[in-house]
Amino acid sequence: MAMDFSINYVLENSKVRLEPLTEAHSPKLKPLTGDTTIWTYFLGRSNGQSDFDFYIRDAIAHRHAKKEYPFAVFDKSVGQYCGSTRFFDYSEAFRNIKLGYTWYGKMCRGTGLNKHCKFLLFEFAFEKLGLERIGLGAHSENSVSIAAMKSVGCTHEGVLRKIFPAIHNKDRADCMLFSILKEDWTNGIKNQLKGKL
Repeated sequence: MAMDFSINYVLENSKVRLEPLTEAHSPKLKPLTGDTTIWTYFLGRSNGQSDFDFYIRDAIAHRHAKKEYPFAVFDKSVGQYCGSTRFFDYSEAFRNIKLGYTWYGKMCRGTGLNKHCKFLLFEFAFEKLGLERIGLGAHSENSVSIAAMKSVGCTHEGVLRKIFPAIHNKDRADCMLFSILKEDWTNGIKNQLKGKL
């Protein structure tokens, strides 16, 4: 089926619930934004402080424009909202999508939450939407995100050279490109990732 941006998709398992991001989530997520390390690699989309309400409204506006589909992440094990993630650059014709803009509060990092989220998102994209490819990317200095993409079965497939400002010096930085294909998912990644949950 094609992705319908007007539908409120809810993806969940015993650990996590992904629900469409709304302005009602802003006060629930805002207390997490004081951790400035969340925003190091967002490069203009948010600084997590004074512009956080705008960040939420902007994400919702992009959903209405059928450009992005943002989710709020609810961690059932701690009973609170702990971050956000989104699909973007959807192409029904080419049957692919991108996944990114992911961030979690400090208390949810290293708990396995990201693997649960990625499992649900991959499952939805490949098994419900019938897509063939999910693209992901990260700032080359963002070693945590790069390791996370590798840990959920993504394949490193290339580099966009010097596309970003460097964060830790005055030079430029690369974008590291990753993907997961439907055949990767069905031929082993699904079971491997499920085994890590």
